[in-house]
Amino acid sequence: MVEKSDVAAVLELIRPSLQADGGDVQLVDVSEDGVVTVELQGACKGCPMSQMTLANGVERILKDRVPGVTSVVPADL
Repeated sequence: MVEKSDVAAVLELIRPSLQADGGDVQLVDVSEDGVVTVELQGACKGCPMSQMTLANGVERILKDRVPGVTSVVPADL
C-alpha cells in the first residue's frame, strides 16, 4: 500500500518547479491500488500542456520515488 505521506513528500519536491511557472499541485487522494489523484492549480489548471505535465513530470517522478504508485490522475475527471 502506498503511504499518502510519502506521496506528499515527493510532491513537495516537485512543487517549486510548478510554482516557478505560476502553477501548483495539491494531493487529493491515494487509492489502495496506487492511483494518486491530484488537483492542478494556478497556471497549470487551464494549461493545454497539463496532461503532459502530469504524465511526464508528476507521474514519472512519483513512480520513480514512491514504490507502489501505478498512475497519477487529475481530480477533475
